[in-house]
Parts: sequence; C-alpha cells; structure tokens
Amino acid sequence: MTLQEQVAGFAVAAVREDGRWRCDMLDGSVLTGLDAIITALRELRSSGAVVGMCNVDDEFFVLVRPVPGGVELALSDAAAALDYDVAADVLDLLRTEPPDEEDEEIWPEGNLSLLSDLGLPEEELLLITEEVDLYPDEQLEMIAQRCGFGDQFTAVLERL
Repeated sequence: MTLQEQVAGFAVAAVREDGRWRCDMLDGSVLTGLDAIITALRELRSSGAVVGMCNVDDEFFVLVRPVPGGVELALSDAAAALDYDVAADVLDLLRTEPPDEEDEEIWPEGNLSLLSDLGLPEEELLLITEEVDLYPDEQLEMIAQRCGFGDQFTAVLERL
C-alpha cells in the first residue's frame, strides 16, 4: 500500500437545513484520512442531512454521511484501497477486505442506499459508480443533481 501525504482532489459538505441545501468546501487536508472527513462533517452540527462528497485524486469518490450512532459510507472503487489511505480507511470501517492487487475490476463498497431518502435510490448510485468513462467529479455532480443540491454543488466547484 502506498502511503500518501498530500492528496489531490476536493471534499464538499452538503448540508440541509430547514428544507434548503447549502454546500461548503472542506479543507483539502481531510482527504488524507477518513477520520478527518468524519470529524469535519460532525463539526457542522446540523439538525438536517449532512453528506460529505470527496473526489480523491480524480481516481474515485467517497460519500460520507454521519448518522446517529455512526456513519454511512460508500466508496466508488474498492481497489483504490490498495493505493490510498482514505479508501483503505473506508474498507477498514466497513470491515471489508481490500481486493487483490491483480484484480483490475472496479466495484463499489459500502451502503449504496445511504442517499435513498434524499432521492437517489441504491440502483441509481450503482449505475453512477459503473460509469467508468466519467471522472469522480462528474459522478458526484450527477449524485448532487439527483439529491436536489446540484446547483449549490456546482457553484462551490466553480470557486476551485
């Protein structure tokens, strides 16, 4: 496993308060480990939904949703755990073994229904993860659109 000090990409927090969405960019340092992402999202202290959307090095994405008593996770490519600490952290928390290094297949891990109550059923999230011709930021934009905060998400990315 390659340890990564600085990781390219971005992390956006989507927060729903009083029926309205807002998106905020999280500090890029959270991409180094899952604990940092979870901590940053929990610090937002919202009574509504909070979803972390992370594009890691334009290779894969991670969805993080704090829930009472824990966190729901979805990783777009389990094989990323072989090269990225944050992906390995996700598999570790899910108690899932990483794939073999020879395995070239891409498959998601985690709770693919974590956004069902926000308008994105498990089947659709699976279809989005299977769109291997799309970059993770494009996949995350599709997810944001389906959940109802696409405009806010796009506005945050335009400030990058």
